[in-house]
Amino acid sequence: MKWDGFRRSGNVEDRRGGGGGRSVGLGAVVIALLAGWIFGVNPLTILGLLDGGSSPSVQQGTAPAGGDRQAMFVSTVLASTEDVWGKLFSDAGKRYQEPKLVLFGGRINTTQTGCGVGESAMGPFYCSADHTVYIDLGFYETLERQLGAPGEFARAYVIAHEVGHHVQNLLGVLPKVDQLRARATEVEANRLSVLQELQADCLAGVWAHHADSQYNMVEAGDIESALNAAAQIGDDNLQKRGQGYVVPESFTHGSSEQRMQWFNTGYKDGKVEACDTFSKR
Repeated sequence: MKWDGFRRSGNVEDRRGGGGGRSVGLGAVVIALLAGWIFGVNPLTILGLLDGGSSPSVQQGTAPAGGDRQAMFVSTVLASTEDVWGKLFSDAGKRYQEPKLVLFGGRINTTQTGCGVGESAMGPFYCSADHTVYIDLGFYETLERQLGAPGEFARAYVIAHEVGHHVQNLLGVLPKVDQLRARATEVEANRLSVLQELQADCLAGVWAHHADSQYNMVEAGDIESALNAAAQIGDDNLQKRGQGYVVPESFTHGSSEQRMQWFNTGYKDGKVEACDTFSKR
């Protein structure tokens, strides 16, 4: 993936407590996944914290240090999503509101968010209440060494997926789905969650399409790296790892095949309209 020398975003806040990144741990990740999410929109809801409810005082951080290569990578990927979505929204006659991205972890594995207390074991997540993506960079080690998804573009896919949730929020998808899920049975709520997550995968593919065509960021093997990451975090794959069998009714993010399919759809088409998972099911 080409990213050296590209613009870096000024919307990254560093709250890491020092000590460097470290693996989150597959066990903790799988437990969280089986509880209902990975790369999810409202992971704090699973912990009994209502998204959009009363917000605690949010911690303040600083801009990442200039020599921190991991933070530079994240800032560059975020900047590319700003450029891509800014143009796509402008072309549609709308204004794109850029999200914030908070780095946390190190010696401190929790952080305050607009949705409650975030934890490293949750994996990366988006909080719609404060329009912010939260990432403990130690998750990238877990993604590569324990989930079998190496490569910079796999890491970029993680960010693009969470930014995809932000795009859904701006388009009104998240609040609508939250309303429907609140009135639905558990099985129906899970189905809606899957459709929402698959759409975020597709929107990540839309970003990849434009990062490739406009900025020449994509190199040979990058798309395969993202597809592999999508496959490794499919609900079926994770359930097999965690409990040895698959329960499709409990899926909240989609199967490996579905996640790969929808990322690829977004990448090949490059249009938001191609990502209507709610109609194409």
